[in-house]
Amino acid sequence: MKQRIYIDTSVIGGCFDEEFELWSNQLMDEFISGQKTAVISDITYREIELAPKNVQEKLFSIPIDFIEEVITDLEVDELANQYIKDEAVSQKFYEDAQHIANATINKVDILVSWNFKHIVNIDRIRKYNAVNLMLGYSQIEIRTPREILKYMSDENEKI
Repeated sequence: MKQRIYIDTSVIGGCFDEEFELWSNQLMDEFISGQKTAVISDITYREIELAPKNVQEKLFSIPIDFIEEVITDLEVDELANQYIKDEAVSQKFYEDAQHIANATINKVDILVSWNFKHIVNIDRIRKYNAVNLMLGYSQIEIRTPREILKYMSDENEKI
């Protein structure tokens, strides 16, 4: 079964950022070829509307057959509010909490992001997972694209 990977806007934008482009583009290639399923929320679609055209086009280059769309509902909002109440993240970053809640409730294999301040942050991950366990949800795996892709180096090196 293919991995279901929840992506936020930072992963897509990372395709055009020198620091992150190698891994973001490799992950996008895996979505485009159908090796992995991109789980995309209505929040990500809303955020992408504000992004430059090339970032929007990158997201829409993934064939619809390899995308799973998820919708933010009351359960997601309640879980996001609990993250805020338990100080995993502040109210100012409510959409980040919604990303985590969407990924948790939809039981994705991994959430990937380049947002080190509010998402891919060990202290915050522990708080998100503490809330998840307290409320009967599974723990969420949160990583950067770099951490979930095969190591890329010399073409002659065997993995």
